[in-house]
Amino acid sequence: MTIPTRTAIIAGNWKMHYGPKAAATFAREIVPALGRLVSQHERIMSILCPPSISLTAVRQVLDEHPAPRLELGAQNLYFEEKGAFTGEISPTMVRELCSTVILGHSERRTYFAESDALVNKKALAALHHGLRPIVCIGEHLEQYETGQTEQVIRSQVAHSLSHFPAHHLQQVVIAYEPIWAIGTGKAATVEGAGQVIALIRHLFGEMYGADASASLRILYGGSVTSDNIAEFMAHPDIDGALVGGASIKHDFVEIVRKTIEGM
Repeated sequence: MTIPTRTAIIAGNWKMHYGPKAAATFAREIVPALGRLVSQHERIMSILCPPSISLTAVRQVLDEHPAPRLELGAQNLYFEEKGAFTGEISPTMVRELCSTVILGHSERRTYFAESDALVNKKALAALHHGLRPIVCIGEHLEQYETGQTEQVIRSQVAHSLSHFPAHHLQQVVIAYEPIWAIGTGKAATVEGAGQVIALIRHLFGEMYGADASASLRILYGGSVTSDNIAEFMAHPDIDGALVGGASIKHDFVEIVRKTIEGM
């Protein structure tokens, strides 16, 4: 088997920050620099994921400053194409503006009771409509402290990532986000994150084969900054980062810059 060269992804999850006006202003401040950076290296892409109400505003800025591998992503979608689902956005709506969608983020799982089964249905819908799903998995602090990490990861991989069609496997991206590290300033160690990500890659291989495992891009998320990104990217199993708090600051540009410098 030839081991593929995986394109790194640095994605910014803006969470519930920046309405359309503020999102456009911030995007205009960072998009030109991001575009120049990702244009320099074919093995990296950056994805901006603002709130759904701000997607059009950021799409306009990206169209004003087009750059290869600088893309737009949504933070969520519903698995139905249309219907009486007030407040939701469908895969077809997302696809009009975006290439990518974040699914199963711990905040969706925790605050909105999203199950592995629901995350799986959303991921299948995203793939069906030509979207790249970034499927998030990770353990809570109590699970981490009581040694349940492997058990939790095995269950989430088995149930959130099942039934993917073989011809869509190249589009799948996974983000390992230890929930105890999200927004706390306490990042996992590179060794600890690497061990879990290696486990995820192994489990994905058991489900879909060695080639799919080797091609799978797995990101780390949880208090990523420009100060620690180089350490995580140095690990051979870590293919990028899903950045939260730092993605709504100019530090996000530095994260992309340092990722490229380390490649």
